Amino acid sequence: ESASIVHKIMVPPGSSGAVAKIESGEFIVDDVVCSLDDGTEITMIQRWPVRTARPSGRKLDPDTPLITGQRIFDTFFPIPKGGSAVIPGGFGTGKTISQHTLAKWSDADIVVYVGCGERGNEMTEVLDDFPKLEDPRTGNPLMDRTVLIANTSNMPVAAREASIYTGITIAEYYRDMGYHVAMMADSTSRWGEALREISGRLEEMPGEEGYPAYLPTRLAGFYERTGYVECLETQAVADPESDDEPSEPVERRKGSVTVIGAVSPPGGDFSEPMTQNSLRMSGAFWALDSDLAHRRHFPTINWINSYTLYLDTIGDYYKANLADDVWSQRSAAMTLLQKEVELQEIVQLVGPDALPESEKIVLQVTRILREDYLQQFAFHEIDSFCPPEKQYWMLKAILTYSNELTAGLDAGLTLKEMQEKPFPSELARMKELPNDEATSKIKELVARMNGAMVGTTTETVEA
Repeated sequence: ESASIVHKIMVPPGSSGAVAKIESGEFIVDDVVCSLDDGTEITMIQRWPVRTARPSGRKLDPDTPLITGQRIFDTFFPIPKGGSAVIPGGFGTGKTISQHTLAKWSDADIVVYVGCGERGNEMTEVLDDFPKLEDPRTGNPLMDRTVLIANTSNMPVAAREASIYTGITIAEYYRDMGYHVAMMADSTSRWGEALREISGRLEEMPGEEGYPAYLPTRLAGFYERTGYVECLETQAVADPESDDEPSEPVERRKGSVTVIGAVSPPGGDFSEPMTQNSLRMSGAFWALDSDLAHRRHFPTINWINSYTLYLDTIGDYYKANLADDVWSQRSAAMTLLQKEVELQEIVQLVGPDALPESEKIVLQVTRILREDYLQQFAFHEIDSFCPPEKQYWMLKAILTYSNELTAGLDAGLTLKEMQEKPFPSELARMKELPNDEATSKIKELVARMNGAMVGTTTETVEA
């Protein structure tokens, strides 16, 4: 409980009845604050076996995106509230920083951060930084909506195995209050190693690479505890002997648990069991790339290997709250990036000068996409968080520039002549525009680019 979170007192699952007595005042968590007519006494603390999922009402389709403020996630590989994602990557690819960034900027009501088998200095960094950071929604310290479960690498292996279950149970507890909870598990590979070590000590038959044969079952049971649900909630029932019409149905509280699990495959090998089994259980796969890390491109999400299965479920939200052509822009950008991969193989053989002008345009536009859109500096005052509307107009500006280059080429202009215009430098500065004025300035840039290559500049652009 904090200035940002109202901690609600709930009837434990499995208990029901009319309230016979309820107290007011100040109490400690073990004091009885409510009694039901069947004698059940309710305190402010609930005990629950962490390996058992807490019950909920009806599961709903996850149709609201988890806004992270990170362009590579929100635009290209989004997940909804109640979804799940896996971030696999080798050493030094930025798994922990990515999860710290998501914990800081995601629009979840509560963040549960589980450091499972991580180095102590990483948990210390979270403890030091989060109280100093301001929650952009409430203005309170970010720690006011964050739960930390510290399980460092020098703790007993049994505690490591239990830490993941503890985190998901706490997330379900706040979900039952009607909150949207995001759980960051860093890293599930250490959890898998704990399962392997415990299994070995129990002399169980080992499976692939020494992991227990029930590893897929444990992972499935963990990821199945995510979801967007109607909370368990008692509703007033009309007296059957009364002539009064039943009241309008009460809308139940809704809450969600979103899980983002990091995986640390040895040597960055995505074919190992933890990565492959996690991939099958989750709805989004954010593959980190060591080559991008060596080139200092962060976040190091490989846009060719990554994917999301949630585009259809949250498409209506983006169309209603942003624009109708959000996914068509995403598809156009992904097509360009995939075309670049093919062209790079040719460039390595014969050099860029051998390419036709149309393919040189693809290489120039994709360079802008990579450097000025997909790259995002987590510690920049402005660029660390990019709101969805700004993301949309940034991508629209880049694709408009691409279309103008193609139109200019069709009109007989050379790429060198078109590159003399200052648009590339303006596109590069978009991410540093203050968020409150970025949309209007980028709209102005799009208006100036429309028709500019063939001398028919349009002065306005439709919002």
